[in-house]
Amino acid sequence: MHDAIVIGGGPAGLSAALVLARARRDVLLIDSNLGRNRRASEIHGFLTRDCTAPADFLREARRDVERYGVRVDQGEAVHAERSADGAFTVRYRALEPGGAERSSRSRKLLLATGMRDCLPAIEGVEAFYGVSVHHCPYCDGYEHRDKRLVAYGHGDRAVGLALSLRTWSPHVTACTDGGPVRDELAARALTMKIPIRSERVRALSGEGAALQEVRFESGRPLACDALFFNTGQVQRSDLPRLLGCSFKEDGGVKTSSRQCAGVPGLFVAGDADRDVEFVIVAAAEGATAAVAINAELQREETGG
Repeated sequence: MHDAIVIGGGPAGLSAALVLARARRDVLLIDSNLGRNRRASEIHGFLTRDCTAPADFLREARRDVERYGVRVDQGEAVHAERSADGAFTVRYRALEPGGAERSSRSRKLLLATGMRDCLPAIEGVEAFYGVSVHHCPYCDGYEHRDKRLVAYGHGDRAVGLALSLRTWSPHVTACTDGGPVRDELAARALTMKIPIRSERVRALSGEGAALQEVRFESGRPLACDALFFNTGQVQRSDLPRLLGCSFKEDGGVKTSSRQCAGVPGLFVAGDADRDVEFVIVAAAEGATAAVAINAELQREETGG
């Protein structure tokens, strides 16, 4: 019986594991190696770690937690349940082909399973994703400052994103992929000198991972240097639903004080709650959840 199981080995999960381990807790961390930013060249906006490659960041973070005795298993959690005694049972499958299924129990459970971005269904997008195609202007807008940017989404979503991108560049075009745009947004785009391309997008093209052009089903191609998309996100794991979590309108898990998930002993940290989705915020939420977990364990142990 572990004190805590952490599912998700990104910034939130690793940060929580570190704090818990330093509180002398027995921690199992289960990591599927499917981090949301694994395709990105660098992480940004994280003090002392700005412009660090995600793989380097994770390698150092894993070294930190393993120094304190955290057990890290590479696997995909496939099921979790809370027993009548309040403990959690987690089943997970090893990542290697034909990997065996394992089961572990813990007094507390932290889900740091994150979100999955819905990539635009555009030919060629995979080749550019993480380098010149992005979902977050705060994460990657600065690297494309003053360049020719495309905001992609269905109708209003594209124009709303384009208006936001004007912070980073005066050269922004909204591509609505055939979707309608409200008159109010169209007027704001006109005021901000944002062209709107309403044709359906067919493909992206460029050299290597450098985007150079958006191609449409009809009409002239659009030269550009980077594309940001607004096509939605979904929970990467079904475990929050399976364990009885409630959800906000935007699809994030509802959490209360210190990342509590509304189920006794269950906590959620990182992008899964859809707060500010930055690496540094995910790490902070993981630390916050760890303090709450340890406090609950202390109360149970001391009868408080």
